Amino acid sequence: MNTMRRMAMAGCLLAGGVAMGAEGFGIKPGTPELPGTPWQVHDGTRPQPRVVETGGAVSVKAPGDAKVLFDGSSLDAWTTDGKPASWLVKDGILTAAPGTLISKDEFGPVQVHIEWRVPAGRKVDGQGGGNSGIFLMGLYEVQILQSNGNKTYPDGTAGALYGQTPPLVNATAPQGEWQSYEILFHPPVYKDGKLAEPAWVTVIQNGVVLHHARKFLGPTKFRQLATYPDQHPEKGPLHLQWHGDPIEFRNIWVRPIGGYDEEG
Repeated sequence: MNTMRRMAMAGCLLAGGVAMGAEGFGIKPGTPELPGTPWQVHDGTRPQPRVVETGGAVSVKAPGDAKVLFDGSSLDAWTTDGKPASWLVKDGILTAAPGTLISKDEFGPVQVHIEWRVPAGRKVDGQGGGNSGIFLMGLYEVQILQSNGNKTYPDGTAGALYGQTPPLVNATAPQGEWQSYEILFHPPVYKDGKLAEPAWVTVIQNGVVLHHARKFLGPTKFRQLATYPDQHPEKGPLHLQWHGDPIEFRNIWVRPIGGYDEEG
């Protein structure tokens, strides 16, 4: 893991089950103000996303050209912090365990399909009890959180671009039910050593659009304003975050997004 990815993950993992400051529903945290908004990073006074009832997870079989990262059988496509993958696999389900799960392959522009759930009966309160995250390129987090009936700071709710942008709506199914994310991601573009285009992402949860071509302010940070570094990799691995909670996963696949008129 390169230095920039270590810094991004370390900043977010500070929140992993340990309260680092005053963040939560209804709380003004005293963090930097997000550009173009009156809201601070992790601002608990920001409006809660409107709740939308859905039909639950949209489970899609991996297309023929997809790279299957988890099909219920093995973790051959992953490591845990660069070592043999140690998350738990049982009855076709992957369960989070200590350490960051990191894909062996790296991706630039990519389509990601992933399904997840928080076990029924587990106590969930704000950021605790039902928390994980998907880090695109190991840098840009789309939040995983049991947000059905659970209020927290909006830029930390399910589907949020963590610490940056809340989802348009709260489309999280009840706890114990499967959720699906469909993610389309494009990394930033640098020209002559300078940022030319920021990274952007489209996120669909349970068939409902949460973000459409939304720009990231920079790699994910905790309690800080995200900014872009002077240098940036063209590709990076997918990370799944251990946040102290046994989040369950299934049916994970990706498709690199190529250009038009490319030959097969």
